[in-house]
Amino acid sequence: MPDDAAGRLRTEGGEPAVEFLSVGDEPAPAAVSAVLGLAEGAPACVRRRRFLLDGKPVMLAASYLDAVLVAGTPLAEPDSGPGGIHARLAELGYGPVRFREEVRSRMPSPEEADRLGPAAGNPVVLVRRTAFAADGRAVEVAEMVLDASAYVLEYEFDAP
Repeated sequence: MPDDAAGRLRTEGGEPAVEFLSVGDEPAPAAVSAVLGLAEGAPACVRRRRFLLDGKPVMLAASYLDAVLVAGTPLAEPDSGPGGIHARLAELGYGPVRFREEVRSRMPSPEEADRLGPAAGNPVVLVRRTAFAADGRAVEVAEMVLDASAYVLEYEFDAP
């Protein structure tokens, strides 16, 4: 998933929009804490957004960042500025140089179904992307919940 998901949706047709939902410190889920190197229950700065295509919700996204690292920066504000999260991390000296994605499908939770509104019986695709800085530190865990009927996931990679 590109950092500019709205831009990618535009190239594939339709009119994209991003709704900013919230930003604030929350206790990080255990799996996120482990990846970010936070103590269990330690706060993470969580940025929540909803992506729409032609007015229809197609993706929910939550980015988890080390709250101590981003405190007092635009990453802790509603508008993170031009270039988004990865540009701000680069300004802090932690620009992502590598990503890892986990992809799975499942039925939506009641909250996801309410916010995303997939057709009855449609599964969602959960993409958990971890961004790593040059020193190997995980600097962002992004969890994206996609309406499976609205996306084609395409991967291209070189053979060994």
